[in-house]
Amino acid sequence: MSNTILPLNKVLLGDCIESMESLPEGSVDMIFADPPYNLQLGGDLHRPNNSKVDAVDDHWDQFESFKAYDDFSKRWMKAARRLLKPDGTMWVIGSYHNIFRVGTVLQDLGFWMLNDVIWRKTNPMPNFRGRRFTNAHETMIWVAKDKDARYRFNYEAMKALNDDLQMRSDWTLPICSGGERLKKDGKKAHPTQKPESLLYRVILSSSEPGDVILDPFFGTGTTGAVARKLGRNWIGLEQDPEYAQIAEARIKRVKVQQDLELLRTHSKRTAPRVPFGTVVERGMLKPGDVLYDNRRRFSAKVRADGTLMTSEFKGSIHQTGAFVQKAPSCNGWQFWHVEQKGKLVCIDAFRERIRAELH
Repeated sequence: MSNTILPLNKVLLGDCIESMESLPEGSVDMIFADPPYNLQLGGDLHRPNNSKVDAVDDHWDQFESFKAYDDFSKRWMKAARRLLKPDGTMWVIGSYHNIFRVGTVLQDLGFWMLNDVIWRKTNPMPNFRGRRFTNAHETMIWVAKDKDARYRFNYEAMKALNDDLQMRSDWTLPICSGGERLKKDGKKAHPTQKPESLLYRVILSSSEPGDVILDPFFGTGTTGAVARKLGRNWIGLEQDPEYAQIAEARIKRVKVQQDLELLRTHSKRTAPRVPFGTVVERGMLKPGDVLYDNRRRFSAKVRADGTLMTSEFKGSIHQTGAFVQKAPSCNGWQFWHVEQKGKLVCIDAFRERIRAELH
C-alpha cells in the first residue's frame, strides 16, 4: 500500500479505533501503544504531609469493569493488527494494573511475543502509604504480527548504543521530568508523558528511516517527536483536542536531520554474503596462516580453498570452530582471529572491509 494515501506526520483527532479502521490495511511498519492503564483509583492519594498527589484520575482511564477494559483492548488491538504490515511489530506499555490482561489479549488475537521489556525507573514516585513496595517499573510487550513474521530488529544498533554489549530486556531510564516535562498553566500538560529516551530506544531498535510509525494514544506526542528526530514518518491518533494541539506544536519544534545516512542502522543480516574463501582470494589471509580463538586455546591453519585444518579436522570456519569447542555450532567469523603486529584481529574485520567495498 503506497504511503502517499496515508496522513503522514499528522495528528488525527477522534476515536482511535474509528481512526484506525479508516486507514488502509497493511500500511504501518511499527506501532507504539500507551493505552489507558485502568488504574482503578478509589479516591484521592495524599502524601504524609496531607498534600494531594497528582495522580491519573482522567475520564479516559476509567472503565466500569475488567470486562469493559478487555473489550476495549480487543477492539483497538484488532484494529491495530489490521494496520500492521506482515513484517511489522507493535509495542504496548503498561503497569501491573493492566499489562497481564493486555498480554492475554495480544496472544488471543494471534500476535507473537518477542520480548517483555522492563523499564526500570531511576526516579520513581515513592509509595507514600508504606503498605506496598515502591512501584519502580513498567512493562513493555513487544510483538510481531504472527510467528512467521520476518520482523526488523536492529541488533547492531542496540549493541552499539550499549557500549558494544548486547542490549538486555531491562532498561534503566528516568521518568519524564525537568525541562522535558510539558507544562500548561504551571501544571503537567499530560499525566503520563513518557520520556523521549524510552521512545528513542524503542523506535531505533525496530524501525528504519522512512518507516511509518503509528501511535493510537498519542497524548502530547512523544512518539511523533522522537520519530521526527530519527527520520521516521508518524501518525498520531488522539481524541483530546488540547493534547493534539500541544503535540503538534511540540513536534514542529524538532529539527529534522537531512542526512538520513546518519540515522540509518545497517544490519549484518541484510548485508551482502561474503564467503571466507573471498578473504583468501583477496590475499587478506594466505594458505598456511594460523588462526586462533581470542584466548589462544585453539588454532587452525587456513587452506587454499577457504577451509580450515587442525590435526584432527578439516572444514569451514564455522564447522572447525564448533569441532574444537565440542559445540553444536559456531560463528566462525566471530570466533577466529589472526595475529597481526603482535595483536589478535578478528577475521570478521576482513569481511566488513569487503562489504564496505561492495556497498
